[in-house]
Amino acid sequence: MSMNVTLSREDVVRLCERVEGAQKRAYAIPKLTDEYPGMTMGDGYAVQLELRRRFLEQGHRQVGWKAGLTSKAKMQQMGVSVPSIGFLTDRMARPENSAISTADLVHPRVECEVAFVMKKTLSGPGCTREDVLAATDYVLPAVEIIDSRFSGFKFDLESVVADNGSSARFVGGGRARYAEELDLRTLGVVMEKNGEIVTMGASAAVLGHPAEAIAMLVNILAELGEDLPAGSFVMSGGITEAIAVKPGDSITARFQELGSVSMRFVD
Repeated sequence: MSMNVTLSREDVVRLCERVEGAQKRAYAIPKLTDEYPGMTMGDGYAVQLELRRRFLEQGHRQVGWKAGLTSKAKMQQMGVSVPSIGFLTDRMARPENSAISTADLVHPRVECEVAFVMKKTLSGPGCTREDVLAATDYVLPAVEIIDSRFSGFKFDLESVVADNGSSARFVGGGRARYAEELDLRTLGVVMEKNGEIVTMGASAAVLGHPAEAIAMLVNILAELGEDLPAGSFVMSGGITEAIAVKPGDSITARFQELGSVSMRFVD
């Protein structure tokens, strides 16, 4: 993946302001490549890192990163072939069993993920699954609430990366476990919406092993001149396709060996 940035600093700032407005005021915007058809992945990440800089300036605290589009189901749903990453802040976190407002979201959808908490800093390039497992403190189940802020569900990878991988909210819960106590390839997961099973999958859907997604994330960070700090909370990407939610919906994600994560959605 080439990280060449073709946009001027002014364009990066302008696109960042556009994305930030959509996130803060919950409205849809046209995909960024409509105006900048030559946008590269490097441009997308330049906008994302500018957004992070602004959020940190406004007092948000970065808690970690997430890998996106790491499962075949998700890649097919989005029509892309390369995974991506986004940053996570404390203001995106919601407690287990909480009521999550949809008033400040555009098209909220939920997906089940295995989250890793790191005990050692990891740097790329060349980070491997084994490196990730050796640096992991524990894993826990999580649900990510993503929000596609592009109108008419028209998007492409460059625009999605600029919009921080559609990050909106996340909920961790269940039981934390040491990675070595589990076979992370074969964890079954079932998502229930209002008591009905809506989707299921196995953790191998995430690049064959969720730790592969974290290794890939570390290697993308290296291309951006960043490492993955100790203490980071990292989501390894959706195991299933994303399921739309609206006010009144209750979601429970049940993970084999890791317990369950629940939340409900309100106006």
